[in-house]
Amino acid sequence: MFNRVLTVLKCCGFTPMAATNEFSHSMTEPVRPRHRSLLWVTAVLLATVLLWDACGLDLAVMHVWGSAQGFALKDHFLLSGWLHNRGQQASVVIFLLMWLLVLFPMGPWRALTRRERTASALAVTASVLTISLLKHFSLTSCPWDLRVFGGSADYVSHWAWGVADRGSGKCFPGGHASSAFGFLAASMPFLLSGQDQMRRYGWRLLGTIVLVGLVFGLTQTVRGAHYPSHTLWTAWICWAVGLLVYQLVSARRATCNLPSP
Repeated sequence: MFNRVLTVLKCCGFTPMAATNEFSHSMTEPVRPRHRSLLWVTAVLLATVLLWDACGLDLAVMHVWGSAQGFALKDHFLLSGWLHNRGQQASVVIFLLMWLLVLFPMGPWRALTRRERTASALAVTASVLTISLLKHFSLTSCPWDLRVFGGSADYVSHWAWGVADRGSGKCFPGGHASSAFGFLAASMPFLLSGQDQMRRYGWRLLGTIVLVGLVFGLTQTVRGAHYPSHTLWTAWICWAVGLLVYQLVSARRATCNLPSP
């Protein structure tokens, strides 16, 4: 009986060493309700983004920061040099560090199984690549390219698929916002944990990522690079893709051969 229990625990990624860690998983609480709660979060976020698009507030917001002469803060040293350029560089470093944590876990990541760490890193990678792919094929130009702001493009909604706006395009969704929102999946193994302390850490991590993502998005809006909707869609896409990929990669019950009774 004892060997059977050990086999089941190992199959689920639980080890005695992890049990002694203060961030260790609890095997006594159901996980599926938390999975469903994240799906509800996904649906609510989507409804919020769709509501913003339906209100048509993008241009009104951009007129607050821009004029026929362009956007005065486009090249501001703090916005352009630090929050944009340095922010991108920091994102690359953090991305590489996350993959290092897969192989050499430290801190809370030590309590995660190798599969969970790998699933999280792959989900982050998939989120960032999805945004890059969508931008590559996007016909939507940036606000600073519009004629009303001194450019040459016409305003065309990103919902008008296949309709060019006479600009350079490749501006939807927000690439810089994905430098932060792309890491949303890093919080998922903690949010889905059966241990309260792990979940609290997950929420703190999630809150930090969302805050930085909103700052990055606002930075690009003030500079004239992206509409607010671009930031919102980036957040939702990164969350949805990250959740999907994490669930697919981390799922192992089907391949876990439990001993017969």
